[in-house]
Amino acid sequence: MKNETTGLQDQTIKGSKLFSLGQVVITTTASDQLPPEDIDTALRRHQAGDWGVVVDEDCKANDDALNHNDRILSSYLSTGGVKFWIITEWDRSVTTVLLPEEY
Repeated sequence: MKNETTGLQDQTIKGSKLFSLGQVVITTTASDQLPPEDIDTALRRHQAGDWGVVVDEDCKANDDALNHNDRILSSYLSTGGVKFWIITEWDRSVTTVLLPEEY
């Protein structure tokens, strides 16, 4: 498992955009619990191929999804310690920010 010990604002963001996010949507619960800056940073990381806190198997699946048009799932911790996911659909039409319990 990748280890993320600090908040989002301390993470290095890769420069390239590997895929389109499509329409970005967020659940009401996630919007209420996550600072907008954390969401913006995580979306940039997600799009750049920094999958956050995921097991190696999910990391590989995301890397494969870039070439095979599959769903991409990243997991991050907000600066306040709230775990959240970002999911981009296989066709890159929609990216959703949500809390794991909302899935």
